[in-house]
Amino acid sequence: MGNFKEDIAKVEAFVFDVDGVFTDGGITPLADGDFLRTYYAKDGYAIAYALRQGYKIFIITGGRGATLQKRFEYLGVTELHMNCSDKITRFRDILKRYGLNSDHVVFMGDDIPDLECMRAAGIPVCPADAASEIIDAARYVSEYPGGHGCVRDILEQALRAQGKWAKDCQGVNCTQAAASL
Repeated sequence: MGNFKEDIAKVEAFVFDVDGVFTDGGITPLADGDFLRTYYAKDGYAIAYALRQGYKIFIITGGRGATLQKRFEYLGVTELHMNCSDKITRFRDILKRYGLNSDHVVFMGDDIPDLECMRAAGIPVCPADAASEIIDAARYVSEYPGGHGCVRDILEQALRAQGKWAKDCQGVNCTQAAASL
């Protein structure tokens, strides 16, 4: 394991928890058994962009519900695992099936159910408001709390380190960049 900036440049895949990572952890139960969650749009954009750049993105969450499922199916994540109480087994299965080296995998979690996966991932990261045990296990703590840009933060860092963030526009207005070609 090198330093964080060197290792983030080798990332091949990302694994995320949902509640407390993509959301602020708040859920509103509905009469039909589903839950309302609020997602940060820029996290969703970063997920879709990373997928277009060829990264694998996995969700392993204890959360459940049709709205959660629809959100991540809409984004096109590689695999979605909901209602998962044994995250480490699912994490190891993903590594094996996709031939991923754990040293090149980011895992972002925020609470105790994520701790084993944090310890197994080469690049464990977390939101600013994660549980203290998760912060201790993380190699990087985002300046952003769950549901407020921490997902975008780690995706953008990894893609920038590999020269893949906004590569077509290189930080300028895409319409202007396309017109100059």
